[in-house]
Parts: sequence; structure tokens; C-alpha cells
Amino acid sequence: MVQTTVLKLDGVSKSFAKVEKDDITHALENINMEAGSGEFISLVGTSGCGKSTILRLIAGLITPTTGQVAVNGTEVLGPDPDRGMVFQKPTLFPWLTVEKNLSFSLRMKNKLQGNEDKVARMLNVIGLEDFKDDYPGQLSGGMAQRVALARSLINEPDILLLDEPLGALDAFTRMNMQDEILSIWREKKQLVIMVTHDVDEAIYMGSKVIVMEPHPGRIRAQIPIEMEYPRNRSSAQFVEYRNSILEMLNYGVHE
Repeated sequence: MVQTTVLKLDGVSKSFAKVEKDDITHALENINMEAGSGEFISLVGTSGCGKSTILRLIAGLITPTTGQVAVNGTEVLGPDPDRGMVFQKPTLFPWLTVEKNLSFSLRMKNKLQGNEDKVARMLNVIGLEDFKDDYPGQLSGGMAQRVALARSLINEPDILLLDEPLGALDAFTRMNMQDEILSIWREKKQLVIMVTHDVDEAIYMGSKVIVMEPHPGRIRAQIPIEMEYPRNRSSAQFVEYRNSILEMLNYGVHE
């Protein structure tokens, strides 16, 4: 039987000491959540509610102040290739071309041979076939972010963590990338957790939307999105989800 990746955050809180003041920032308080392979979880909430902190905890880049983050029953104590993360700003190797950045991890794992078509496909998806021999310094910010996202998708990690990965893209490329991420997720059935400020994007992509509130960051609601893929952004059900989440975020229509 294929093992299902199970993520669990149990009573997780996170505090940070301020550098210039004798004070502490409480970023997260008592976060409890579970997720498994095949789920696509969207995290939404106002700035400062700890969405990105949750991703960094899962990635193993930081550790909880209290509580535990575990994958398949094993405590997360540091980064692991099975947990891939795409940051808000692209993190590319400036000395490698676009194509070589995309294929870097495959080459490191000696898996490039026979997977060249995956690199070509991703270049096509992100619309950068004509820029494959360019270096990151020659790309716009949006183009570089597309490369960073595609590089993580090629790696096919068990848990894919996306921190506002599409924010720098134009509307049309953003929608194309949304559909490509969903296509890969549905094929690979990995666990995806995505931070976004775009409520429509959260509903369009997520099998579940987690709504957070700030000071300190807490989970307000976990909402299963019971709609078939591909989703119609203008359907009555979609609009109902949108209005409900916006109301939770205090952006609803008040009479």
C-alpha cells in the first residue's frame, strides 16, 4: 500500500524576539491542523496573521516555540527535499541559465536523462522557451518567479509549500499557472499548502480554505470547498464561498 503523507500541527505557537526592543512578537498561537496527500489547502488572512510563518515551520526553516510539527509521525526538525517551498521572491542560481535552473535538482539526483521532456514542458507552461539560455539577471521579476515555481513543480515533492507564488505574474499568466499547478497536483496527488491574499484564487484552487486572524495568528475557520474541478469563478456557489470568506475577513458588504 502506498504511504499517504500526513502533516500534523499540534498546539503550535511561535514567538519572535524583537531586535531593537525588549519585547516579543507572538506570531502564532495554538495552531492545530492536519492534512494529507491529495489535499490542496489555501491559507488566507490579513497581513501579520502568520500565514507565511506556518509555511516556514512546515518547511523546517524555523521551529515552534511550543507544540510540534510532524510529517508521518516524525517531528520536523529541519528542511527536507520532500518538502519543497516557493517563496514570494524567486530564489534562483544567478550563474545558471533558465533551463539549467529548472533542471538543477534533476541533475543533482542523476534523474535528468529521460526527463528532458519535463523541462521542455515546464518551459512551455511558463512561456519562457525563448529565454531558456538567459540568466536570472536578464529576466523580469515575474519571469524569474515563474522559473522558481516551475523548478519546484519539476521536483515533485511530497509536500509543496507555496508562499504567494503567483503574486508577481500578470493576470493571464497567473490563471494559466493556477491551472498548471492544479493539473500537476491532481496527477501527483501530493499535499499542497498555498498562502495567498487573493480570496478568489484560494477558492479556485483549494480543496480547503483556512481563514486566519491576526494578533496573534489563529485559525478562525477551516472551510472545505465542495466544488468540482475545474471551477466556475462566476457560479452562485463560488460567489457564496467568496462572500462568506470576505465576511470573515471583515471585507463583506455591510448594510
